Amino acid sequence: MSQNSEVFPNSPNIKVNDGEEKPANQPIKRETSHRVFVNRSLQMSKIKFFGFDMDYTLALYKSPQYEILAFNLVIEQLLKLGYPQEIKNFVYDPTFPVRGLWYDKLYGNLLKVDAYGNILVCVHGFKFLHGSDLLKYYPNKYLNFDESRIYSLNTLFNLPEIYLIACMINFFTTSPLYQHQPTGVSCGSVFVSFKAIFQDIRSAVDYIHSHGDLKQRTIENLEEYVVKDHKRLATLFNRMHENKTKVFLLTNSGFEYTNKIMSFLLDDTGRDWKSYFDYIVVDAMKPLFFAEGTTLKEVDTNTGIKQFGSHAGPLKTHQVYSGGNSDVFSKLVGSRGKDVLYVGDHIFGDIIKSKKERAWRTFLVVPELEQELVTWHDKRNIFTEIEKLDKTLAEKLIDFDSSSKTCPNISSIKHQIQRCIHEMDMSYGLLGSLFRSGSRQTHFASQVTRYADIYAASHLNLLHYPFFYLYKAPPMLMPHESTVNPYEPLGEVLFRKVGRGLSFAGNDANDSNVSALVQMSNKIDSENRKQTQSISSEKSEEAFRPSTPSELTHHEDFDDDDEESDESKNSPSPPDTVIVSRP
Repeated sequence: MSQNSEVFPNSPNIKVNDGEEKPANQPIKRETSHRVFVNRSLQMSKIKFFGFDMDYTLALYKSPQYEILAFNLVIEQLLKLGYPQEIKNFVYDPTFPVRGLWYDKLYGNLLKVDAYGNILVCVHGFKFLHGSDLLKYYPNKYLNFDESRIYSLNTLFNLPEIYLIACMINFFTTSPLYQHQPTGVSCGSVFVSFKAIFQDIRSAVDYIHSHGDLKQRTIENLEEYVVKDHKRLATLFNRMHENKTKVFLLTNSGFEYTNKIMSFLLDDTGRDWKSYFDYIVVDAMKPLFFAEGTTLKEVDTNTGIKQFGSHAGPLKTHQVYSGGNSDVFSKLVGSRGKDVLYVGDHIFGDIIKSKKERAWRTFLVVPELEQELVTWHDKRNIFTEIEKLDKTLAEKLIDFDSSSKTCPNISSIKHQIQRCIHEMDMSYGLLGSLFRSGSRQTHFASQVTRYADIYAASHLNLLHYPFFYLYKAPPMLMPHESTVNPYEPLGEVLFRKVGRGLSFAGNDANDSNVSALVQMSNKIDSENRKQTQSISSEKSEEAFRPSTPSELTHHEDFDDDDEESDESKNSPSPPDTVIVSRP
């Protein structure tokens, strides 16, 4: 089933895209902004529980207003720690930061890396490092992830933090009052390491989120900082309940803040926001929630006070609970794991941990995806040019083998590739795309591919798909499959293993030598069976040689339960393998 165009045969007119009706035999094409993208197939009819994070998922904070607020509040906190007054002049630039970066606490560098730790972009303050400057820090243009040295800035809350780190490093390393050292800056007898600067910024960020004014300032001006779409949000929850599924809220925010935000998002619908959720858990402390967690307590929604002791269950509908862990929660609601689809924005706390620890199905919300798609659409010709240059480079080298001594001049092609990559990166922002640099995917993209079953720019994109939908993942090809043309000759292949479904594949292959090889293989098998039977003549031949299965043995990526896939046993058997010689 294609994600771009779907047809529902033998069905009356189907409502899509918020109620618009289309004939059943007419292909349904969803707008790009409404799409849900698939890494692993997901049968929606198998989902019994829909779980949602709140911050940056149900509650999308407006950009750059919210980042500017957080940026300025962190600066205020750093001034209280004794940082120079000049940092008050910092002004947030939304075109600079992109999440998914690594911060190297040793050298003070912001790094954009690929899935394997190879460095794609390195910036020290506002200075982009290349050539010898980069090799001085990273001789192999590679860095292994080590939590004692690397901090991964992979959430939307990290965006102002990323820019503040760059501002601070740039300020200290360019100021005439400070001496730039390899791992920090000095002023007379005072030395400040890049690690200490980061730790101060990190502590200030944690403070404004947990004890500072960020939440209070947000609540005081919700229209300024929070996106509201109460009609579509209420419609989504109602349709989930209409399909006999449970809906729960699982957020790290406390009850007071959650109550304010969710009331703003849903109270205009004429119902209390809590009525849209079967279960509500605040103060979840993800990712700890997916490990040992904390004590599960019931919350008095009138006073906000948590009950004494641990709540042993059952969970009451529309009641608010605090803390707990995924194991206790799953038992209390009757979930087995894969019947939960959890929707969140935090690649680690929401997606990776829920996938690894509970086998929940995962939906990653990537708000940046909307702009990424616009740029990808408008600048796709640049990526096409990169692909053409890659092909030209390969053609330049195709006629050489191990006997060749002279390398052709390919520097011009390499320079053109670098120019195209730079142009495409700058189309996304100063640090490029969230997902790639040229033809290489970022570390963040690799995590999305590995752990997010589906992803989209908004959770509301679920409105554009039926709840029986099969999100089918595209086929995954390895290089030996994607780069080899099956319609071109393989070249000289002296021998291909003869066995069930396999045949001889030399250049001069014909029916006679294929038949001869098959006869030889059967003769060897016969002799082996005779030797085996002489050892244990009482055992049948089937005990020593497996028979060809008459039923399907593979597990297709349809997300079916084992008992349901048993229906395939009644399917027609595939035709016998026919050995065909290559002309």
